Amino acid sequence: MSKAISPRLRKVRVLATLGPASSTPDMIEKLFRAGADAFRINMSHGDQASKIPLIDAIRAMERRIGRPSTILADLQGPKLRVGKFAGGKVMLETGATFLLDRDATPGDADRVELPHREIFEAIRPGARLLLDDGKLVLRVVDNDDGRIETRVEIGGALSNSKGLNVPDVVLPMAALTEKDRSDLAFALDQKVDWIALSFVQRPDDLAEARRLIQGRAALLAKIEKPSAIDRLEEIVEQCDGVMVARGDLGVELPPEQVPPLQKRIVEVSRRLGRPVVVATQMLESMITAPSPTRAEVSDVATAVYDGADAIMLSAESAAGAWPEESVAMMNAIAEAVERDPMHAERVHFTITRPDPTTADALSEAAKNIAQTVSAAAIICFTTSGSTARRIARERPSVPLLVLTPRMDTARRLGLLWGAHAVHTRDVDSFEEMVAKAKRMALRHKIAKAGDRVIVMAGVPFGTPGSTNVLHVVRIIGDELKGYSS
Repeated sequence: MSKAISPRLRKVRVLATLGPASSTPDMIEKLFRAGADAFRINMSHGDQASKIPLIDAIRAMERRIGRPSTILADLQGPKLRVGKFAGGKVMLETGATFLLDRDATPGDADRVELPHREIFEAIRPGARLLLDDGKLVLRVVDNDDGRIETRVEIGGALSNSKGLNVPDVVLPMAALTEKDRSDLAFALDQKVDWIALSFVQRPDDLAEARRLIQGRAALLAKIEKPSAIDRLEEIVEQCDGVMVARGDLGVELPPEQVPPLQKRIVEVSRRLGRPVVVATQMLESMITAPSPTRAEVSDVATAVYDGADAIMLSAESAAGAWPEESVAMMNAIAEAVERDPMHAERVHFTITRPDPTTADALSEAAKNIAQTVSAAAIICFTTSGSTARRIARERPSVPLLVLTPRMDTARRLGLLWGAHAVHTRDVDSFEEMVAKAKRMALRHKIAKAGDRVIVMAGVPFGTPGSTNVLHVVRIIGDELKGYSS
């Protein structure tokens, strides 16, 4: 039986990235106590061996604290870069001609190697090439199999191996590189809970990852390419969760297009019942400062008002000077927003019509009944987590206590809005279900004597996808008598 730990006071989850500033067991626990519900491990930096102590520290904390811990391994994806220059750096003048070719000879102010055959195959005149996070912009004038002639639209300094973005075409590249496949195998061996796939362009990109994962982790699609927006609903349907990755999305698109796209991605994800994470630069100034700008606070608040399942810290918690304070600030903003009487109305701006299934009908009913009878909580029994996801999709006004006999399910729910997951033994009968729900409500302090709670489950018990019971019960207050654990 799990130890009892009270649920968070807020429903939105906080995902904190680990890195040099947060790599010790002590700091990881500080981040959890400051408000982190899940931890992101970025496979782009460091080797695989350096990730093992992070994972071990998180799981050790899980055992010590008695709450399932959630680990997301973020794969690097295909990184596009230009080659090297004879002097290490050149200056590209606006209006000049610049050539990208297949020649490995160090470049100069007129040309440089582009070691990516796929770009030569897909690029067309008129397309843009963005260099160094969009600081330099090239426009394609002409191309063939071995050269791309461009005009420099925005010039500047360009140095060795700088990143390249190609926003205007779908590149014939697999979403998983050889490094990603190795990192994925490693992450699965380490039993992480979520795998994040970078630079998803189309639904097919998710197929190989699904085949390799084989149900051993949940799959999250990072939306950071304009081409992904064109097939957004198909991509969301093919994954278990979504990330609004505003870093590269903001490079490949004009910055003014990112806020409406963020809202659209959140809306589609919520409508289709997939957890959605809003990420990148949320409290960017806290990398070096102990407090955020007011604009950053407003940005975090907007994501909470939109009903995102989780909000993420990147360099703020991974490499910044104030990792614990960054998590505490995000936690404080989220709690303040959710105390706003208008929050409940705003998170229901997205209309989530139920699918024609018993589980969806009961989930919508549970939300409405909780409001009508002023229930203290909704408690669901689930094996796969699907019942919890369906309930969370409705954004109920009360806490959601999820009881599951599977630890992997409990851990994956760390990115789900409002869910407080508990790993516990399964039940065998209706009477046992009701009794256990009441005990857990008291033990985890989500209800007290006299409160009503709503219980949802599937009969026969232990059968995934069979949710067919909704029961309203009243807590007497003496249900824990005779139960020491």
